[in-house]
Amino acid sequence: MSSKLKYYTDKSLDNDNIFHGFFTRQGGVSEFTCAGLNCGIGSDDDKDNVHKNRELVAAEASGKLLSLYQIHSPVVLKVDENWSDRPRADGYVTDKAGLALSVLTADCTPVLFFGEKDGGEPIIGAAHAGWRGALGGVLENTVSAMVELGAVNGNIRACIGPCISKSSYEVGEDFPSPFIEEHEESERFFQSGSKAGHLMFDLSGYCAWRLFRAGLKNIAMLDIDTYSNEAEFFSFRRATHRKEKDYGRQISVVCIK
Repeated sequence: MSSKLKYYTDKSLDNDNIFHGFFTRQGGVSEFTCAGLNCGIGSDDDKDNVHKNRELVAAEASGKLLSLYQIHSPVVLKVDENWSDRPRADGYVTDKAGLALSVLTADCTPVLFFGEKDGGEPIIGAAHAGWRGALGGVLENTVSAMVELGAVNGNIRACIGPCISKSSYEVGEDFPSPFIEEHEESERFFQSGSKAGHLMFDLSGYCAWRLFRAGLKNIAMLDIDTYSNEAEFFSFRRATHRKEKDYGRQISVVCIK
């Protein structure tokens, strides 16, 4: 029997016309290493359990739950109807009610968006931003897709959800090179680590900066670390360090009512 689902919201996205939530692993029916609300179709978890977990989320959001086949890309889609397949992309936007846009993460950054047309009609977006997608421009592409649907750029709001924090994200000393090549100011998101030849990467800060560069003025950050908070979140890096064979994925959702 599942317990009550727990999810985080942010006042920056509060609006009577939309639902949004960054779900934790609490609640759900999965067991073992994926215990709780594992919504990862690509995990080795029992598929019936994953399906039941996703049904719980859809009921909470009161919408048709959509998902992407996430590939750490800058690809963003415009959605106007429900689908059964998972297209390969890492962001999507819509102005249609009842379509719950979701992204799955286990250390990568989930970003949810809300905007409005000139007449006040809502437009939403969701993006999965790992380091590769963020560097490639998935966040800027999500903003652009919302503008193409009619959103006013200066009024678009974004919230960066739970992800691996700088204190938990150790990278090699060569890792920053493509970031600095893209923009020299990226260097400030890397700081010396405790190990020689290693740095700590501020992924959520980098994502916020990319959104600022895209023209957003309203950017919120939940500042919750998925790696250290095992009671609430799955973590790919934590599972890797423990040499566990599988890991769950939490889900983040935004939906026009």
